[in-house]
Amino acid sequence: MLAGIDSGLALEMYKSKIDNETLNNTILKIIQVLEANGDTYVDQFPIAIDPFRFTYDDVEKQIKWKKNNKIDENATPEEIFYTFKDKYEISNNDITEIRKIIAIRYQITQDGYSSTKSIRISDQISITSRDIFNEKGDEFPGVSIVVQPIRTYPKGRLASHILGYTSKIGPDELKEEIKKGNDYNQNDYYGKSGIEKVAEKYLKGQDGIKQIDMAVDGTITDEYIEEEAIQGSDIILTIDSNLQAVTEEALKNNIEQIKNGDFGKNNQSNATGGAMVVMNVNTGEILAMASYPDYEPSKFIFGIDSNTWKEYLAGETGSIKNKAVSENYSPGSIFKMVTAIAGLETGTITTTSKINDTGVYPHWHNPVCWLWTSSHRGHGYLNVSGAIQHSCNFFFYDVGYRMGIDNLVKYTKYFGLGTKTGVELPTEATGQISGPETSKKLNKTWYAGDTLSAVIGQGDNSFTPIQMTKYASMLANGGKNIDVTIIKSIEKADGTQVPKQEYEQYFNEYLGISNEQEDLQINPENLEAVREGMKSVTSESGGTAYSIFRNFNIEVGGKTGSAQAGTDANGNKITHAWFLGFAPFDSPEIAVVVFVENGGHGSLTAYAARDVMQQYFGMNHEGINEDIEATSYVEEQN
Repeated sequence: MLAGIDSGLALEMYKSKIDNETLNNTILKIIQVLEANGDTYVDQFPIAIDPFRFTYDDVEKQIKWKKNNKIDENATPEEIFYTFKDKYEISNNDITEIRKIIAIRYQITQDGYSSTKSIRISDQISITSRDIFNEKGDEFPGVSIVVQPIRTYPKGRLASHILGYTSKIGPDELKEEIKKGNDYNQNDYYGKSGIEKVAEKYLKGQDGIKQIDMAVDGTITDEYIEEEAIQGSDIILTIDSNLQAVTEEALKNNIEQIKNGDFGKNNQSNATGGAMVVMNVNTGEILAMASYPDYEPSKFIFGIDSNTWKEYLAGETGSIKNKAVSENYSPGSIFKMVTAIAGLETGTITTTSKINDTGVYPHWHNPVCWLWTSSHRGHGYLNVSGAIQHSCNFFFYDVGYRMGIDNLVKYTKYFGLGTKTGVELPTEATGQISGPETSKKLNKTWYAGDTLSAVIGQGDNSFTPIQMTKYASMLANGGKNIDVTIIKSIEKADGTQVPKQEYEQYFNEYLGISNEQEDLQINPENLEAVREGMKSVTSESGGTAYSIFRNFNIEVGGKTGSAQAGTDANGNKITHAWFLGFAPFDSPEIAVVVFVENGGHGSLTAYAARDVMQQYFGMNHEGINEDIEATSYVEEQN
């Protein structure tokens, strides 16, 4: 189980018929009990003391808050503090105690409460605090202890980007749910990302009804259940937890090895993060999905602290975004199979056609093959399989020159690139296909020579790792379109299942997905020629991933890619690294895509793919991890 429910104790307060001074004194005593037992309490008041200051630095946010609370725009934090002290008629003179009282009074003002509607003071209290409040109930008018379900993540960070996280429902979310006629209140927890967000409708149960009897002085005299709560549904995912753990670890290790120069100093780069996806090539089921860096979903449950939140949001190294689904990246050479299929299917080339790579392509802006850059020569005569094995830019330049951009765009769309996969996760990016249509949207002029960048996966081509995994699966399964999914089934509390058609329709509507992908029939002979090229990448000397898979017991079809992605703040070139593969070659079961931001050489990422394949197929190779620093690398530059 990746996410579950446990029971916890929360502290709530109802409005009672007590005077203002008694209310303030009661609040202070409540906080003293909580603090004595290490329990936290709600505190959204944005003014800190010693010294007086706002708890956040955003000036526009400060101005907006002042306006919403009818505070003079020029008021200092100290003036604001004493304004609220006077507003709540706090007679206490201890500035620290005043601040504590204001925190709760401010929350009451924001959320409101009554004799039938409570305000949540603490989301989780200790048994010791509970016993004190119960034993001395007459000293705490309006206070009620409630048993509440608490989301737990037994495996910590595992699958954090898939699961997402929950936290207290926000004001706007509450308004929206009430507007829809759904049963929510200000104390409810709410899915904010991942499956927690998308499947909120199914995960949320139905609240029970508790009757509270209260004396005139605010003391609660009796509590009893009028209607039992109903638990939500169970979401069964397609992922394998063991494979997920290995995938996350393999991705993390690969990034750290590249960053630390473990593959040799010439292969060291400032790798910042990455993603990895493992997919069933026949069903589209996601067996594992990793995004690095990751985060701890449990930190959000009772409100994340500002320092951790800033860390999770920090630039390219931020943990919150699911890089496998929500971020687009230039694919580089792992895109070349699209160009190959398009060239073959349009008759631009045949499986036996050979093109002589002389190093410098003699058309348009005269781009060069990567081999020319490193050794001032070309690959010579190659057919399509050899061009994929050696990742020959010249070959694909010529195919693109003769075929034209429209045919390339057509087959790019066929493989699902530049289109959402429809996976049941929020914020999926669409991606974009390099071509005249995209240039127009970007207010750029499309030049014929831009085709040469597009055919090798550069230009404006930009796709998500999950799109690239669907594409890899289609190469593996014979070109069959597949529906990508991460949900196996949904089981109600009574043991029955939600009909698949019902929840699929709901998710498609929720996510705005309409699968209109054109279904083309690829000539098996053409596809096999491309696949043979991918096989030689991992199984023949000179293949860009041969050194990684040469001792592997299972034949793998693969392709490495190194995609240029501009420069960093210091003017250094950024080169993203990719590996795309499937196995077993003759009867494919899984596709694996590895992506590392600024990973340098795509061949390095093949190590992570190998580790995951080894786990999936249950292999235990002795000596397979030979001295990696002594390994020889052959890598294309696009």
